[in-house]
Amino acid sequence: MLASPSLPESEFRNRIKRVREKINEADLDAGIWFNATSIEYLSHFYHVQTERPVALAITPEQTAITVPKLEIMRVDENPVIDESYYFFDFPGGGPMKTITEMVEDLEIETAAVDMDGPPGAYGYEGPPLSDFISIETQSWVDQMRWVKSNAEVAVMNEASKWAHLAHQYLVDRMEPGASQATISQDASKEASKAMTDTLGDQYVPRTGIYFMGPAHTGMHSAESTGEPHPYPTNRKLEVGDGIVTAAEANVDGYLSEIERTMFLGEPDEQQQKYFHIMLKAQTTGIEESGPGVKYADVAQAVWDVFVEHGVEEHAYHHVGHNLGMQTHEPPYVDRGSDVTMKPGHIFTVEPGIYIQGHGGYRHSDPVLITEDGTEILNYWGRDLESNIIPV
Repeated sequence: MLASPSLPESEFRNRIKRVREKINEADLDAGIWFNATSIEYLSHFYHVQTERPVALAITPEQTAITVPKLEIMRVDENPVIDESYYFFDFPGGGPMKTITEMVEDLEIETAAVDMDGPPGAYGYEGPPLSDFISIETQSWVDQMRWVKSNAEVAVMNEASKWAHLAHQYLVDRMEPGASQATISQDASKEASKAMTDTLGDQYVPRTGIYFMGPAHTGMHSAESTGEPHPYPTNRKLEVGDGIVTAAEANVDGYLSEIERTMFLGEPDEQQQKYFHIMLKAQTTGIEESGPGVKYADVAQAVWDVFVEHGVEEHAYHHVGHNLGMQTHEPPYVDRGSDVTMKPGHIFTVEPGIYIQGHGGYRHSDPVLITEDGTEILNYWGRDLESNIIPV
């Protein structure tokens, strides 16, 4: 377990330094960000994007931020932000009036931006930033996030440990007659309590795409697993069910992911057949990955396994996605990708097959690209015996 489940201050100062290098290379006065994830990535200031926008500005000399007044106390505690501005909701010109005051104080006339003014979240409407300064769009942070630092890998490994605990709580509750939604809710609650009890005030909750809070579990059983994203139900488990499980945890804004295809009792011959095809496809995806390898080549190798076994019509999605501050991030393990794997990339390998009226089969594991190969962040067994729940 990490001594502190948080990225060090130096991580953010290094990111800001890299942005400043890009500002100088582009011969601009500043970079400005409105996206909540990008702002957190650069400054460690976390917020939920609402109708009250936030703007982060970085110049070669200063880092400044505009926030709604209700966030000002948290900003003032942030060691990497030099200046803070606030607005009281919308009277007197509202957010853009304060944002432009910040821009004027920093003497910004030209800037690289992630978007032309605050996004229209929760009905926000306001003038674009280009009404006030000259802008050009950039995706610097999006590209920076592709390669994880050693510190980021460490917190994602920590998240994986908590996800495994949540997954174990989920599996421990699986028995004939148990209701799957209730199982998931109880396991999520117990794992989240374990995290918060253990980490104490060092833990700061974050919001994921699919869940809120420290840890989350989910599951689908029997025929519903034949859909990649079925709506959850409270179906009661039965002996012989195939079950697709999921567990995630969030540590300092970074996510883990583990999914397994499991069986309540011994699987029948058909279940074993499809399980082993899925496992071969996933193993191929992992073994074909590595530094300098194209994502498209990995996806094609997995597709070739499906074709070899005549199940390509049962494949419904790409092989995987990058993972980090969001559950799904680019680049994707897709036959249409033109991206090459680099050390520091972390992506899921989760090829699935789905047979309507029968069931679905999918494992998911995050894979880290290292200097000389790969490392799987999960450690739950992928073989059949590891995923049979005795009854």
